[in-house]
Amino acid sequence: MSSQSLQQSSPVLAKILTYFLLLLSSSATSVAAAGKKVTAIIVFGDSTVDPGNNDYIPTVARGNFPPYGRDFDGGVATGRFSNGRLVTDFFSEAFGLAPTVPAYLDGSYTIDQLARGVSFASGGTGLDPLTAQIASVIPLSQQLEYFKEYKERLKEAKGEAAAEEIVAGALYLFSIGTNDFLVNYFVLPLRRAHYTPSEYVAFLAGLAGAAVRETYGLGARNIVFSGLAPFGCMPAARTMNRVNPGECNEEYNRAALEFNAAVRDAVVGAELPGARVVYSELYGVVSDMVGSPEEHGFENAAEGCCGTGYIETSVLCGMDQAFTCRDADKYVFFDSVHPSERAYEIVADHVLSTALHVFL
Repeated sequence: MSSQSLQQSSPVLAKILTYFLLLLSSSATSVAAAGKKVTAIIVFGDSTVDPGNNDYIPTVARGNFPPYGRDFDGGVATGRFSNGRLVTDFFSEAFGLAPTVPAYLDGSYTIDQLARGVSFASGGTGLDPLTAQIASVIPLSQQLEYFKEYKERLKEAKGEAAAEEIVAGALYLFSIGTNDFLVNYFVLPLRRAHYTPSEYVAFLAGLAGAAVRETYGLGARNIVFSGLAPFGCMPAARTMNRVNPGECNEEYNRAALEFNAAVRDAVVGAELPGARVVYSELYGVVSDMVGSPEEHGFENAAEGCCGTGYIETSVLCGMDQAFTCRDADKYVFFDSVHPSERAYEIVADHVLSTALHVFL
């Protein structure tokens, strides 16, 4: 029966059919909108998400030499502080973007490539501006200035409307805070003379909230702020543990947990109309890998693959290649501070199924 005949024979039935056709059309549109992936991955933070920005600034905090990058595509040491890809690289691939997130300061990338993902992160930096000064690296404030510059480059290359669409649809990731404690507070007690641990946590949480609000003011609408892993269980922290040598430093881990709680409240509680701000919990999954490495296919969680595994990171890794392990997949940590590619992949899978699932 034709639609014309249906309308003539049963006006009520025709109206019902029309209603359901409209409903189905609306539902299909809603599903398509809900399933739309992010336009780009935009990253701020420290060495956990720095793909090589430190290669282009005068600092010793670099990873652009072997054995770093030995399991990266082509065996290239890009500046990532690991044997291969970082957690943000796995995120980018999962969202159907590029398999790696480029460093903003790497001039070999075009703005078209950077339009799908870019990292402004700098190894050694922190929320506290003093932390970046210690290592002569890029502070978070400068990373945000680079983001402003990036936005202008997008407008020039793609037009204002397209640039605004990329910025509004991008996923913004923050991974930062470990160096503030490990370097600035505990190892070099520059801030400890002026802050109790709880006061310093509150200070950093305030800076985290301010960074999220500033990013929002620059157009970000999808923001993820990562908590700290149990950095007291890093090989370097174990080595420096004077109370229980070789064991996790529980004072450091307590600081991480206190920081995580404060930052979660600061960033998720921010009143940002039209934005989705998510806290990403990492402490548990890394703690599981460290506490039960064999359950995740690892053989060693107390030492890094690089060098002797106890203290080597950055330039020290390059000096002790002869001692570096053969199979980094068996190690939770590649050097004495940074996870191996396989550990990053496990963390990425965890975050994608928890904090980031709302964006997929």
